[in-house]
Amino acid sequence: MDRHTKVHRIGNSVGVILPKKILEELQVEEGQSLYISKRKDGGFTPKPRNEEFERQMEIGRDLTKRHRNTLRELAK
Repeated sequence: MDRHTKVHRIGNSVGVILPKKILEELQVEEGQSLYISKRKDGGFTPKPRNEEFERQMEIGRDLTKRHRNTLRELAK
């Protein structure tokens, strides 16, 4: 489904209003966060925020940071 929408001023920021049908397809509701990923073809893809994935990534970043020297030695 291709759709277009305008960019609107919202306070000191700008934003887009997504049609209800697109929100349903993305499975997001008002107030939820979206990730906007850049595709290899130059386009963008919105995705719902995945809190479990974020938690796992934070654990990975923490482990990498704490064990940086060990990981560096293992990479040799």
